[in-house]
Amino acid sequence: MAEISEYESGQVAAANSSGKTPVVFVHGLWLLPSSWDRWTKVFEDAGYATIAPGWPDDPNSVEEANRHPEVMAHKSVGQIADHFEAVVKTLTKKPAIIGHSFGGLLTQILAGRGLSAASVAIDPAPFRGVLPLPISALRSAAPVLGNPLNHGRAVPLTYEQFRYAFANAVSEDEAKELYNTYAVPGSGVPLFQAASANLNPWTEVKVKTKNPDRGPLLIIDGELDHTVPWAIANASYKRQKRNEGVTEIVKVEGRGHSLTIDHGWREVADMSLTFVQRFVKP
Repeated sequence: MAEISEYESGQVAAANSSGKTPVVFVHGLWLLPSSWDRWTKVFEDAGYATIAPGWPDDPNSVEEANRHPEVMAHKSVGQIADHFEAVVKTLTKKPAIIGHSFGGLLTQILAGRGLSAASVAIDPAPFRGVLPLPISALRSAAPVLGNPLNHGRAVPLTYEQFRYAFANAVSEDEAKELYNTYAVPGSGVPLFQAASANLNPWTEVKVKTKNPDRGPLLIIDGELDHTVPWAIANASYKRQKRNEGVTEIVKVEGRGHSLTIDHGWREVADMSLTFVQRFVKP
């Protein structure tokens, strides 16, 4: 397990000393913690402490990540989940957890371990037992899954690949801006793990959906998402709603996979904040 970084320790210390309830943000593939910067301000203005840890060995900036993609390789779902669990366990108050894409999957894994007071999984990657596999999801993953050697690499998306997988629901100009501002290489391991999860009973890509300590969960999915189409998000919801806790799902019309970072991010942030506020006081 990667050690908690000095930056993450500083965030935790600030959250603990504030006495406020923390909200932990979990990014997905091809993004960094900085993708949550505008979200953290919204939640801080609402009275929460915020923490946006990295995946193990995440570089500090998009520029650094693109110069040294090798440091982002070989990161598995289990390794990343264990790292976030270690961070969460240093908090003095049980946090709300919000994640996007593979971060949405990680959010559900952490909630299933009983670590979250309330959770929001946005465009969440599928876990074992989620069966739909739409063509658009396969095409979005093809830049990695198309070459078995990518399992051991950090794989960047070309602009055209990013446009299809993330930014299909925004203008060309905005898509280019998002790509230049946020896109970084992503570890190939999680995609290969997700692709084989239903064939591997020992997979790390599994969620304890029935844990009574899971807490309230909201799943949000963009109507036009190519990477995590509605069929996948809804199948995740159907498995999660077996839990005795509150389980809800919302489809956001006209939005794609970039809904947490594009021009409409605030709508999704406010939706997430409203859900958290129902169950977790600042």
